[in-house]
Amino acid sequence: MKKEENIIVGISIGDLNGIGGEIVLKTFEDARILELCTPVIFASAKTMNFFKSHFKSSINFHNINNVNQLVHGKVNVFNCWNEPVKINFGKEDIKIGEYAIKSLKAATKSLKEEEIDVLVTAPINKYNIQADDFKFPGHTDYLAQELQGESLMFMITENLRVGLLTDHVPVKDIVEHISEELIVKKINTIYKSLQKDFRISKPKIAVLGINPHTGDNGVIGNEDDEVLRPTLKKIKEDGKLVFGPYAADSFFGSNNYKNFDAIVATYHDQGLIPFKTLSFGQGVNFTAGLNRIRTSPDHGTAYEIAGKGKADASSFKEAVFAAIQIYKNRFDYEQLTRNPLKKAQK
Repeated sequence: MKKEENIIVGISIGDLNGIGGEIVLKTFEDARILELCTPVIFASAKTMNFFKSHFKSSINFHNINNVNQLVHGKVNVFNCWNEPVKINFGKEDIKIGEYAIKSLKAATKSLKEEEIDVLVTAPINKYNIQADDFKFPGHTDYLAQELQGESLMFMITENLRVGLLTDHVPVKDIVEHISEELIVKKINTIYKSLQKDFRISKPKIAVLGINPHTGDNGVIGNEDDEVLRPTLKKIKEDGKLVFGPYAADSFFGSNNYKNFDAIVATYHDQGLIPFKTLSFGQGVNFTAGLNRIRTSPDHGTAYEIAGKGKADASSFKEAVFAAIQIYKNRFDYEQLTRNPLKKAQK
């Protein structure tokens, strides 16, 4: 990491027929955000001007063909394509999916090459992005391939953080994916992220059970007793403050989640249903564990309201703020943990 000021925030535009363009405009119409970062939107001048006109936005863009041309204090638009794009709000379109991929690939390339400091992704449609050269169920899986580290879907707000052992896995296959190796890897990723990205020196982590009532002593499944409990015991013996498994049905309603720095859910809906219930509109999806920072809002393309000017930009704005703060936290962490002898020995 090279700095903690003038943080360059790359933005992939997502599905052009969804609400991505609208929430990006609404986020950066407030010029005060330009005091915190320099945005670079990966799309095209024609496309962004279409959104500007449609939503009657007052925002002004600085168009660039190379990230080195960006201007601080401006909303920069990196031209990923030059041709006009036919946008039909609310429609699922394979062609539009191709533009979402172009934007994501260009933004990811700039992230890898450190031309931008962090990446914030607008929502995509997981169906229409599928192509011969792009067979991923979502952003996280693609970025896990392109970047270094062990990726983890980490849903965050100011007072709640939920990580997942398994994410986009069919319910019928969840148990097959959960192993001692996976549990150890994911909890270690969360633990390191809490220290490095959130400045929590001794994190306290809760883990939810796999089965209802954590299996009720084998009556409702034996995975909790045979896999989860023994693994958590080993992790705890390693010095980490890891607790559980807890019965998921009462964990959030009892406010027990407030006693922990992070909660590990064993599968997607077990974690995301309570997370979105408690924080919808303010939540952020953070891909933890990678060598670069990526965040996104906690919602999808919202085709049903696309183009109507009704989209709430709060979650996208929080994703931008979170990316900036995590970048600063990592910068501070690296400064604090840097070995001063390395420099002296050169």
